[in-house]
Amino acid sequence: MKLFYDKTYSPSNATFDTHAKARLVADRAGEIPGVMLKSPRPATVEELNEIHHARYVKAVMTGAPADLASSNGFEWSPDLRDSVLASTGGIRDAVMAALNGDGIAGSLSSGLHHAGYRQGRGYCTVNGLALGALAARRNGAKRVLIIDFDAHCGGGTASIIEGMSGIEQIDVSVSAFDRYEQTEHARLWMSDGESYLHDVTHALESVLHPSNIDIVIYNAGVDAHEHAGGLSGITTDVIRQREAQVVDWSRSHGLSMAFTLAGGYSSTAFGMEQVANLHTLIIQAANSVYSKSA
Repeated sequence: MKLFYDKTYSPSNATFDTHAKARLVADRAGEIPGVMLKSPRPATVEELNEIHHARYVKAVMTGAPADLASSNGFEWSPDLRDSVLASTGGIRDAVMAALNGDGIAGSLSSGLHHAGYRQGRGYCTVNGLALGALAARRNGAKRVLIIDFDAHCGGGTASIIEGMSGIEQIDVSVSAFDRYEQTEHARLWMSDGESYLHDVTHALESVLHPSNIDIVIYNAGVDAHEHAGGLSGITTDVIRQREAQVVDWSRSHGLSMAFTLAGGYSSTAFGMEQVANLHTLIIQAANSVYSKSA
């Protein structure tokens, strides 16, 4: 299984988990039999312009105007720009690898689904989920499903894909941040610690004619976990069951899948090493299930 990662995902001065954790996850993933780490081709300005306003793309690339360049919540720097371009390209490359015969691929990317058309938001700079979905459509996929199980709502993605033919989203969240009104193409469930796995099941079962989907793009945030930013009752075992359920559902319908890390945050009581361990659960589940059925 190809897993896209480059050292630029985690700039040397990165302290926030969105960027810093990728190198820890890469270390663990490299020890999993059958997983192959690959450097992606960075996203281009032309690709970014397909999902974001040109003025915002220019700000991401140059740092000016400063307020727009830092609308994601980070101070702009060339290292941050290069990190975003690499990790966004990783999602696109994972999508293309999955579509073009691999069946499954991933990217150790985070900071995606809150970025809207005109600016960043919530520590998300470029909406790599929308970019990956559009890349899939441009390369022959007729139907793309984004599964967003990050703790927070994927309002940025929902707004960008509105009106894009052939792209839809299901979203189970435990935080109302970036909440949005449901549409035909973006459906949202607000969940809690008790009903979480039930709501995940309900969301997956709500997908009509799943065998018609060409590729799933899975935003596999672990910040729903009770110690990584989420709610009491959503334990490591719950996250493990969720990852297995998503992968099994996708494979049972014969679907290709590209996944990405998304949210998951450390604290004094729950270190970044533990967060990285949570993120390996989707890598292990995907590698195991797809390799057995290849």
